[in-house]
Amino acid sequence: MPNQQKVEKVAEIKERLQAAQAAYFADYRGLSVPDIGEVRTALVEVEAQFAVLKNTLTRLAVRDLELSELEEFLEGPTAVAFVQGDIVAGAKALVDASKRFPVLEVKGGLAEGRVLGADEIKALAALETREEMLAKIAGLLSMHMRKAAFLFEALQSKFAALLAAYREKLEEETPAEETAEQEETSADQAEEESDEEQEEG
Repeated sequence: MPNQQKVEKVAEIKERLQAAQAAYFADYRGLSVPDIGEVRTALVEVEAQFAVLKNTLTRLAVRDLELSELEEFLEGPTAVAFVQGDIVAGAKALVDASKRFPVLEVKGGLAEGRVLGADEIKALAALETREEMLAKIAGLLSMHMRKAAFLFEALQSKFAALLAAYREKLEEETPAEETAEQEETSADQAEEESDEEQEEG
């Protein structure tokens, strides 16, 4: 490969590493062309690209980016999953592919500026994706909203019942008060009439 082409290829790898949210390195030795196609399709679904790279050029790229820790993953046939989307979803897709194709070995990688080993990528894959967490949060919020709405309706119903009971009590007390007033007025009138009779006598 002419020198200029190598320079351009190294620059392209550097650009892809810098643009990706994560880059997971894997040994694809033993995978057939159709198998690689399946892995690529699975990764595309989570906004990731599975690319077969030359170790010599990738080594130059990671050195230029001062990521020499990634060099340990550049032994044997190397493919890199460049993740543009959710880093958990990308890890999950690659680890699932390695379970489906045991010859595909996850070696390590880079996620949000941090170098990860194979075990760390597998641990990352066991986490919930952003979409799964958002769905759970939405479910919890919906449940709490339904509960709040139920409690609000219950309080409204209870308040209405108390208001009705209070109104009923007022209606019962009003006639009794009127009767008492009438009786008091009659007693006063009778007393006045008695006093007048005594004065006349």
